[in-house]
Formats: sequence, C-alpha cells, structure tokens
Amino acid sequence: MAERIPIASDHAGYELKERLRAALTEAGFDVSDIGTHGTASTDYADYAHPLAQQVSSGAARRGVLLCGTGLGMSYVANRYPGVRAAVAWAPDIAELARKHNDANVLVLPARFLSDEDAIAILHRWLDTEFEGGRHEGRVAKIERDIERDDVADQASAGA
Repeated sequence: MAERIPIASDHAGYELKERLRAALTEAGFDVSDIGTHGTASTDYADYAHPLAQQVSSGAARRGVLLCGTGLGMSYVANRYPGVRAAVAWAPDIAELARKHNDANVLVLPARFLSDEDAIAILHRWLDTEFEGGRHEGRVAKIERDIERDDVADQASAGA
C-alpha cells in the first residue's frame, strides 16, 4: 500500500504545490491535497493546522507544506506534539533535517525556489532516513514537557 502524504499550501505556494503533488503521485505516493486550490489570497494557518494535526495524530507519517517563505507554515506546524517541521531551501538542508532531526514535515519557501530545485529537495527528503544514534536523544528533547520543566526549575531555585 502506498504511503499517504498530505500536502498543503497558501496562495503563494499553490502553483509549486501542484507541481510537487504531481511529482509525489509519479513517485507512487498517495497524495492528500488539503489545499489551497487556487491563487486567491489565503491564510497559511488554515492549511498548516490540518496537515500538522494529521502528522501529530499519526494519521500520516509525513507531510509537505508550502508558503512564500516557509516560515509561517513552520511556525504553525511546530506547535503540534510530535511534529518536526523543517524549512528546506536546498537538498542538503532537507537531507540533514531528516538524518539529524527526523523532520516529518517538509516546508518549502515557494517564492525562493525553482520547480526543479523544489522537486530535488522533495526527493532528497523523501529518500533520506533518520540516522538515529546520537541524534535520538536530541530529538527526544524536543518533546520535553516545558511546563513541567519550568515548575521543576522554580522548585529547585527556591530550595
């Protein structure tokens, strides 16, 4: 069974999203297009939230987001537990995001990439596995309970 990969963009990423959707389908993935479905102005958060929710809940193992800079989409996606959204502007960045950070959401800055570069970044990200090893502990620290840590810090400061 083909891996399902959700993809979403705002208006700035729409045209590139369409090209990446076709590349994913051609590569054998089951693509779930969350939107947007045109170039009319939209809010990136309206598309990042549902994709990040799917990855966070385990309904999808990985996902792809696009907006003008990639930053807005990454801000939203990284608020979800278990989501590690990485903005990648070059294949080497995408590879390291997977190898060292186990990035499960690829975020592309659509206004700054050619179609060819974006497809190369996508394929490098898809084809790279998490290296594990020394990186496992580092990735685990991403999910620490910040509120619990703050309480523990306050308690130790008062002791």
